[in-house]
Amino acid sequence: MWERLPVLWQTVLLLTASNIFMTFAWYAHLRNLADRPWWIAALASWAIALFEYLLQVPANRIGHTHLTLPQLKILQEAITLTVFLPFAVLYMGQPVKLDYLWAALCIFGAVFFIFRT
Repeated sequence: MWERLPVLWQTVLLLTASNIFMTFAWYAHLRNLADRPWWIAALASWAIALFEYLLQVPANRIGHTHLTLPQLKILQEAITLTVFLPFAVLYMGQPVKLDYLWAALCIFGAVFFIFRT
């Protein structure tokens, strides 16, 4: 079933899962390990980041069969922001700001321009 998905969707799904791990690796220690030494947070982040890389590397290899390198990068950035906003609001308790909408529109503008051909 997985192989029947278009390459773009395989790439998007793998990059989304990868970015979930990446976001937790980069930022969850600010909430969960704030009272621990930095090196414990770093080790925990590296452990989480392993799973990010196990998804990110195949995502980029699959995606690169049909997408250019700039397309892969802009797609990854758009996915990163799409994953980060719910994480910041729901997990880290950050307030929603209208500026997030404007930033997202700029990123999705970049997606439009990099994919139009």
